[in-house]
Amino acid sequence: MSVAVPRQPLRMDALTRSLHSFLVHVGISPTGITPQMEHYLEHLLFLLQPEEEEAVTHYYGLFGCERKSLQEIARELDLSQEETMERIDNCIRKLAVTPEWQMLQQTIKR
Repeated sequence: MSVAVPRQPLRMDALTRSLHSFLVHVGISPTGITPQMEHYLEHLLFLLQPEEEEAVTHYYGLFGCERKSLQEIARELDLSQEETMERIDNCIRKLAVTPEWQMLQQTIKR
């Protein structure tokens, strides 16, 4: 069975694209990051509202959570799939400009 990779948001700047790519990588290959990086990622996602954090976590399949389809996440949030995707996109953009992501990104580059 093939795993669908989360789609890249349409209006993505370089910072957002780098965070999206990192989250896709972590979701597909969770053993590819150190426990310290996973800890930093947990702190980064903690900046979101709890329901947004859960949506992003399940959309990318982070921390051992099973990936959920956009339809499943939308149903849980009682939103349309379009509204849900827009919300996830906005979360990624919001996180991409934080000092926390900048620090994590520097750790990744080392």
